[in-house]
Amino acid sequence: MIAVSWDETAASTTTASFTVFDRLFQFTQLELFFAGVATGAVFLLGLGMMFSGMRRSAAKRRSLRASRVEARDRVTRLEEEKRELERKLEATPATPATPATATAPVVDRDRDGVDDRVEDTAPHPRVEVPRQSSTDQLVAGRHGRSDHR
Repeated sequence: MIAVSWDETAASTTTASFTVFDRLFQFTQLELFFAGVATGAVFLLGLGMMFSGMRRSAAKRRSLRASRVEARDRVTRLEEEKRELERKLEATPATPATPATATAPVVDRDRDGVDDRVEDTAPHPRVEVPRQSSTDQLVAGRHGRSDHR
């Protein structure tokens, strides 16, 4: 750069000719040098943009991977919790429903001293709803189960 800028005679008299797309361009040494500087600056700007885009996409992939791992861990914990609850349910014997006792809460809306749930003349008789078959399926990997409860 110093040699080109100090040698004013060479810079002003010596020209370089280039033909691009059938068009003739003539540059002095100084003009050619500054054209090279501008080309280098554009190249560095393009490299900077490319690397910043690569960093941004890598950060996005890292974030997506972390959220997938977190979701997978959450599903694994829920499946394990479900299995533990199923084991407890299978281990617990089925006990018949016990009739209302003195320790159970008493529902006596008509205040006659008798629990309204066992009384035939309760103000709001209990309505039996027929049980419907469920088409719901378990979510955590047990889709093929044939016994729906």
